[in-house]
Amino acid sequence: MRTKILVLVSFLLIGICTVAQTKHSQKTKYPSYKGLVMAGYQGWFRAPQTGVMYPSEEQISIDMWPDVSEYELTYPTGMKLADGSTARFFNSADKSTTDLHFKWMKQYGLDGVFMQRFFNTARPENRKRAETVILRNALEAASKYERAIGVMYDLSGLRGSGEDCSLLIEDWKYLVDSMNVTNQKGTHTYIFHRGKPLVTIWGIGFPDRPYDIRNIGIQRFMDFLKNDPQYGGCSIMVGVPTFWRDLDADCVHDVYLHEIIKQADIVMPWMVQRFTPLLHHDMDRYRDVILKDIKWCKENHVDYAPCVCPGFSWHNLSRKSRNEEEKPPGSIPRMGGTFYWQQISTAIAAGADMLYVAMFDEVNEGTAIFKVTDNPPVSNIAKFVGTDGKPSDHYLWLTGEAAKMLRKEKPLSFKMPERQ
Repeated sequence: MRTKILVLVSFLLIGICTVAQTKHSQKTKYPSYKGLVMAGYQGWFRAPQTGVMYPSEEQISIDMWPDVSEYELTYPTGMKLADGSTARFFNSADKSTTDLHFKWMKQYGLDGVFMQRFFNTARPENRKRAETVILRNALEAASKYERAIGVMYDLSGLRGSGEDCSLLIEDWKYLVDSMNVTNQKGTHTYIFHRGKPLVTIWGIGFPDRPYDIRNIGIQRFMDFLKNDPQYGGCSIMVGVPTFWRDLDADCVHDVYLHEIIKQADIVMPWMVQRFTPLLHHDMDRYRDVILKDIKWCKENHVDYAPCVCPGFSWHNLSRKSRNEEEKPPGSIPRMGGTFYWQQISTAIAAGADMLYVAMFDEVNEGTAIFKVTDNPPVSNIAKFVGTDGKPSDHYLWLTGEAAKMLRKEKPLSFKMPERQ
């Protein structure tokens, strides 16, 4: 009996020490992704040393122009507006920019954002660049405005020549130790799921990537995030192709992907460019994909976060790329928000209890939901997508309405809401 008691005490002490050693906060304002509408946040628009952004129309790579009327700091471009004045742009690295964005999130009811952290940024020599400054500013703003915030590791930049995810292990340690991402000052708003800090790994299973998911140490990274006594104890969301379940179409044909997903807590399929309002009954196809995905996830004890987006356009980006055929502007039209709302209402009606919005500030691909303008610079070369005559905050407002309906604070409506 005495031996059994000693063994029990030893296990209890080990458990207490493990809890004591963890570097994460034990509580947060956001203990679960369920009931939340989260967006992706790029934060990659930087003012060059010259202070002039987009010096000429030939250098334009964005398809939407932000409404900069509320920014504390803006920068000149080489473009002119219709009235002859200089078109101006914001700088993501300015603290005031980040503060304004999170202020909008609270004002309109967007629950929060996942901060994109690309593989190249995680390299030791790059960790102190502007991307980390932006993340630091975002953590402060998230606490100030009580918005959820999470780290999303994007594997873009991972090469296929023997590189693996070990860099991300060291980067997560850096973020936890140097930036207190999971234990921020002030109100703790780092997003948890299943009561644990949520870390996202995006870019698993896409066939156009230079890496093989079997050879990049992804399971080792996931095991570290889940089980390391100091830096682990985390939940994991994986970002995968739309047709991950069937291992078809936009996905690698490798059952190993399912093994990875089963070890995660949430799967988030990337659905941008996979559905369009231009095809008759395409929302039925979107609904059927979600219903079957949710069924698979329930059977395998994985949660599910479907992706919604307001539209898509990358005319100017494709025009500059040698490897891309020039795309028309607004290839997936917004239709004044109708397409966005069709996805939102369809996903919620199909049983989704959390949503991922692509994206908050992505004007390169025309998926931004933050404030944009119908009055972009005048150009003979660059072409822009506008708001179809809607107010600049139209998509922020719709996102807030989506959050209320997701949480059943308002009845679900398949008709796009209208402001009174």
